[in-house]
Amino acid sequence: MAATPIPRHIKLILAGLMLSVFMGMLDGQIVATSLPKVVTDLGGLNLFAWVTTGYIIAASVITPLSGKLGDLFGHKRVVMGSIGVFMTGSLASGLAGSMHQLIAFRVLQGLGAGGLVTGVFAILGALFSPRDRAKYQSYFAANFAVAALAGPAVGGILSDHLGWRWVFFINLPIGIAALLMLGLLLKLPVVKRNPVVDYPGIALLSGAIVTLILFASWGGSQYAWSSPVIIGLGAATVLIAALFIAVERKAVEPVIPLRLFQDSTFSICAALGIIGGAVFLGSVNFLALFAQGVTGASATVSGLVLLPMMFGLVASTMITGQVISRTGRYKWFPVASMAVGLVGVSLLATMTADTSRVVACLFMILLGIGSGLSQQVLTLAAQNSAPMRDIGAITGTVTLARQAGTALGLSVFATIFYTRLGHQLPKHLTPALEAELAGKGGASSLASTHGLSPALAHAVSSAYADALTPVFIATIPLLVTGLVIALFLKNVPLQKAERGAPAAAKPEPQLAHANESDKD
Repeated sequence: MAATPIPRHIKLILAGLMLSVFMGMLDGQIVATSLPKVVTDLGGLNLFAWVTTGYIIAASVITPLSGKLGDLFGHKRVVMGSIGVFMTGSLASGLAGSMHQLIAFRVLQGLGAGGLVTGVFAILGALFSPRDRAKYQSYFAANFAVAALAGPAVGGILSDHLGWRWVFFINLPIGIAALLMLGLLLKLPVVKRNPVVDYPGIALLSGAIVTLILFASWGGSQYAWSSPVIIGLGAATVLIAALFIAVERKAVEPVIPLRLFQDSTFSICAALGIIGGAVFLGSVNFLALFAQGVTGASATVSGLVLLPMMFGLVASTMITGQVISRTGRYKWFPVASMAVGLVGVSLLATMTADTSRVVACLFMILLGIGSGLSQQVLTLAAQNSAPMRDIGAITGTVTLARQAGTALGLSVFATIFYTRLGHQLPKHLTPALEAELAGKGGASSLASTHGLSPALAHAVSSAYADALTPVFIATIPLLVTGLVIALFLKNVPLQKAERGAPAAAKPEPQLAHANESDKD
């Protein structure tokens, strides 16, 4: 039987949603490429890291909040508001006259970007049945990959030919197109509720996220793990989190409803999100380090070395979405994700200075496949396990879990790498090579072994390879834990509806719905 054609207005809505997500993801990639030119123009080299850190903190803080606000006030409003905030931040960033201004406007951008991702996936949950949603969410995973791959190149071209400010201005036409598509065509059923905003919960959750991100970002890099600053941030995170839980137990409309964790599916998805974020996202930077520090690739070539991993991710995500859409079964994909990822990191841990780029790429493909097998499934399974009125909070919490895992993974793995590198370099460098390395600015200034003498390049690449091995070994117990947890995931049947028919069109018995467009 032939598949029912997708209505034209649904295609345009999907295009608007994909443009929204693409805009946010692309921005995160292209800005990094332009930062050297930004510093040359605005100065403030000691502040440039905050251009990224401020953005990440803001996006992380708003992610769970935007989901809950969407549940209370409508996800269309939240997404369109997020696009507006993001565009305003982009315009202001492009006009910034100082590094302090740019950091402030990047925080505004981050607030918009964090609301986009959560809101878009919540809208998909409202528009489509779970089985149809699996298929459409796989398209968004491909969207993420395209943005990640195109970002550095686009950023370089814009910075070189039009100036770094166009890295931000490019978001404006994309945002306008998305606003027009969603504003004119998107109509969502929304629950009529008397919203009660959980201000204490918002404040405490924001505080916990900020201290956690700073703890993960600064620990082992700007400050020693035993320093008063890091210990204080860790203690503050635990204390604020405990206060947040106490407040949420009594809140009328909690930001993260604690009752959701009574559902084993939701709890398992959140736990796997943390593990997946740490391993599959947190380890990518170290694959780039292998390409540059061990094989001697330039920054551009190292990006190409990572391409096979991205292709593996996109292919497995697309296939997963199609299979789930046809069968309605998802349990074994997270299990396979952890298992394939376990094989991938175990092989990556065997790499040495003599491992070729081709062999490394094959290992990376396995890691990409493992990531793709659970990329969308966790959000889908969590959304399928709870009532529609909580879909925003669910989406935001699972996304936050993945972000927290990524931040913690990056921090811990970086500490392992740099500690190990400090021990390995002296073992591979003779006094003459130490002097040559010092003349190049020292190990901390090396982005690649490209251009070094053969003897120094081999010594540095050997030290890098030896320092990276324990990073991949450290991911093995995480994936083993994830594999065990995934085995307990229940396969709650996914509903199947007519294509194009909103999944949320059938109200829950105790809730009345109204068309959100009537209230905009």
